[in-house]
Amino acid sequence: MAAKINSNFGNVSESYLFAEVARLVAEFQKANPDRKVIRMGIGDVTRPLAKTVVKAMQDAAAEQGKTETFHGYGPEQGYDFLKDSIRKYYADYGVTLDPDEIFISDGAKSDCGNILNIFAEDNLVLVPDPVYPVYVDTNTMDGRRVIFAEANEANGFLPMPEDIKTDEVPDIIYLCSPNNPTGAVYDHSQLKVWVDYANAHGSVILFDAAYECFVTGDMPHSIFEIEGAKTCAIEICSFSKTAGFTGTRCGYTVVPLDLVRDGRSLNKMWLRRQCTKFNGTAYIVQRGAAAVFTPEGEKEVKENIDYYRGNAKIMTDTMDKLGIFYTGGKNSPYVWFKCPNGMESWEFFRVLLNELGIVGTPGAGFGPAGKNFFRLTAFSTREATEEAMKKFCEYFR
Repeated sequence: MAAKINSNFGNVSESYLFAEVARLVAEFQKANPDRKVIRMGIGDVTRPLAKTVVKAMQDAAAEQGKTETFHGYGPEQGYDFLKDSIRKYYADYGVTLDPDEIFISDGAKSDCGNILNIFAEDNLVLVPDPVYPVYVDTNTMDGRRVIFAEANEANGFLPMPEDIKTDEVPDIIYLCSPNNPTGAVYDHSQLKVWVDYANAHGSVILFDAAYECFVTGDMPHSIFEIEGAKTCAIEICSFSKTAGFTGTRCGYTVVPLDLVRDGRSLNKMWLRRQCTKFNGTAYIVQRGAAAVFTPEGEKEVKENIDYYRGNAKIMTDTMDKLGIFYTGGKNSPYVWFKCPNGMESWEFFRVLLNELGIVGTPGAGFGPAGKNFFRLTAFSTREATEEAMKKFCEYFR
């Protein structure tokens, strides 16, 4: 008898959004080899790793070459030296974490999908629309039903419980703040509403904080700044945007010890899952990640983040000049804006690419509510950002 496949894969598109964008750009470059292309689509960083981080990784690599300092298998949940650094970072925002609540991983994207191992397939899942495609695709691959809370101009692309499109109560709720793709950020009072809603209904919030390093002012960096969050939320974070680890791969997930459903500790379930399916993040990488939290590392990392913030300001200044509605930019590396002249996002994608040589991401790829919107990232170089916005301003003025 032949092996049976997971038929749920038939319910996701064959091409991942960013792979499709890459394909279209490759076709354009093949047909136009002499045209310059400015890439402001995929959220990959361009600034190199901080020198302090590189030095820490070099030292750790040297340790691996000596018998007395060699490290083999490490703890699946991460080394204490990195977990202690993360705890101190959270303490700056008034959040106290137990070491056993922190799990080091090879990136937030992996954990976004892997965390679903501890949830049954018949849970009802709520995601915002528009949304990071991984949330929808990973649940669809498992056979879960997904419902949506529409994000739009009226709610500032920050949907609240009243924006849920059905009377059904979700079991799992995805929140991302600062948001990918819209760059919008929930304030403390808005997150408190979601926390109270989840606790009242027994839901679990999966809070994606991958972009928290871009938050400024009195806005929450962590959902655990909100009273009651430790009984209803799991937080997933990353060093990719904080410290340029997109190619180095390191992140972490916080699962509170107080989070219990069906009489089971989700913390203990996640620990069991990780011990079974994961052998831990590389020692060398974790040493580099810990260096991010040193005084020198913090200074160097902040310089890179400020560089991207500068790019974002160039983009938002352009939108302000043209009178285009947008969210993001201030507390996020993403600028999410309404396509000019009533265009839909894939049409606008073609105009930007063919006429201006600029690559962005069509909002429709993030959900139906994004069909007339577009995402640009601040992760390009300063020179490329300035050139792109000059072209943009001249073309759409």
